[in-house]
Amino acid sequence: MTPLLNLVFAGTPTFAVSTLDKLIEAGFPVSLVVTQPDRPRGRGLELTASPIKQRARQLGLPITQPDKIRENPEFRAQLAAIHPDAIVVVGYGRILPPWMIDLPRLGNVNLHASLLPKYRGAAPIQWAIASGETVTGVTTMRIDAGLDTGDILLQKPVSIAAEETAESFAPRLAGIGAELMIETLRGLEAGSIHPRGQDHSQATLAPTLKKEDGRIDFMRGAREILNRLRGFQPWPGAFTRFRGKNLHIWEAKPMERQILPGELRTEQEMLLVGCGGNSALQLLVVQPEGKRRVSARDFLHGHHVEKGERLG
Repeated sequence: MTPLLNLVFAGTPTFAVSTLDKLIEAGFPVSLVVTQPDRPRGRGLELTASPIKQRARQLGLPITQPDKIRENPEFRAQLAAIHPDAIVVVGYGRILPPWMIDLPRLGNVNLHASLLPKYRGAAPIQWAIASGETVTGVTTMRIDAGLDTGDILLQKPVSIAAEETAESFAPRLAGIGAELMIETLRGLEAGSIHPRGQDHSQATLAPTLKKEDGRIDFMRGAREILNRLRGFQPWPGAFTRFRGKNLHIWEAKPMERQILPGELRTEQEMLLVGCGGNSALQLLVVQPEGKRRVSARDFLHGHHVEKGERLG
């Protein structure tokens, strides 16, 4: 029986936990888990461990959290002493230095949440849904010096259901990606995988989300706005202004109506807002600034929308 690969795992977010779990379940030795330093989170800004650190603790795995990795002799020596066959990288959140890329004999194997070269960058799930994709997927690739530009190892397409949001879709994709990583590692060791270069002319970007990405432009069509609403959950969401305060829209559905973009209209206890292209959104769940989420019907009962009032 061929001995299993000796691995280092580098990851940080919840999305990466499925892969770490699957590696352990499959019997791969994980000699070290590398993750980001604890960060202040929440209203109290308490230092909080990453999801990967929390899971690695539960699994009893050794953990390191270097503040920097490019010029870090101690970290470099620590990895070199392990002699990893491969470094598995899932959402680590750092650009790997050349010495780390060159260290393992099978390379640094990354799981990326898109069908590369589409949606390179930090937020591939969010931007795929926001862009109206009905199919995305997962890719395993060898990391090189670029941003998600390395050779593709394996890919698996995954359909996106019409009602799925980034928040609901990500766990499903993470599980599929974890299985693909196991298949990739076994294929690399067996020599049955043939890496192929990406067609860089087909590349699209999925940059880190900013709060402003969630601001609704009602000149867009209703379907486009709805896709962005689905893609940008839970953050930054989809928000606008109503009577001088923020209003988040959490659920909506598109309709064909000729209403001026941004204009509110009520029809039989339905709350509609005009969008571009002779379309409209029926608002279903909203959240006024500083308050909890409510149905559009309850919102109407509490706010008595006047004719001609607008959002934005």
